[in-house]
Amino acid sequence: MIRSMTAFSRQECNTPFGDITLELRAVNHRYLEINPRLPDELRAFEPKIRSLLGERLNRGKIDCTMRYAPPQIREEKLTINETLVKQIVEATRVIDGILYEPAQVSSLNLLRWPGVINSAPIDEAQILATATELLEGAITDLIEMRESEGDKLRQIILQRCSAMEEVIEHVKTRLPEVLELSRNRLEKRLAEMTQTDAADGNRLEQEMVMLAQRLDVDEELDRLETHLGEIRKILEQSKPVGRRLDFLMQELNREANTLGSKSADIETTQASVELKVLIEQMREQIQNIE
Repeated sequence: MIRSMTAFSRQECNTPFGDITLELRAVNHRYLEINPRLPDELRAFEPKIRSLLGERLNRGKIDCTMRYAPPQIREEKLTINETLVKQIVEATRVIDGILYEPAQVSSLNLLRWPGVINSAPIDEAQILATATELLEGAITDLIEMRESEGDKLRQIILQRCSAMEEVIEHVKTRLPEVLELSRNRLEKRLAEMTQTDAADGNRLEQEMVMLAQRLDVDEELDRLETHLGEIRKILEQSKPVGRRLDFLMQELNREANTLGSKSADIETTQASVELKVLIEQMREQIQNIE
């Protein structure tokens, strides 16, 4: 099953040692790019994030955002780190001796200083274990969403393939008629020639043969059908196929352009344009396939 590169997953967990929230956002990208955004308490978790995402994803820009809220202090008595407070106060006095107009230090400001209020030690092992479970669950959800979106993209691409096959079949059906009309125009020119122009008759007959060869688009139509068949096979594969499909879009576009350059009537030209429109529609969808 093919996968889209666009998806979102959110996991959260409330524990006695704090609340953890994890979000994964994925968008299309040429390669796999992982951007962790972590709080200080979870900085050590970054290598694990890159490892787990790298094992299960192949392409896409992945933003991994984690938030951690320590447990709320309720009935426990607040304890102050008096040693740290004294050091801060002493430092402020030194600074006051330098400043012309020293500002008064507020006790509330001191309470906001990191480490002034003694907090219960955090069990980092439990936090990392919980974060790992959340990440594995988020990756699973992300992949499921990618596969669901990928199935929709697959249906869209198959619809465009069927539409292209109808256009190709129409061109094949009209090809003998187009060649016959071109032959009639050349024969009319030959019939209108006078005896004095007989010397040019052989040249026009040669041009008729050359024109028939130039208008022969069987090879281009066969290659278009071959590429479409290959696309259908690729869409049944479970491995990443985005780059391969993108390459086939270039090949399809090349054959459609050649068909247009060999066109001898307005309907064939319109068919070439319609093919290129369908190819571009497929290309837009394929840009988002892993």
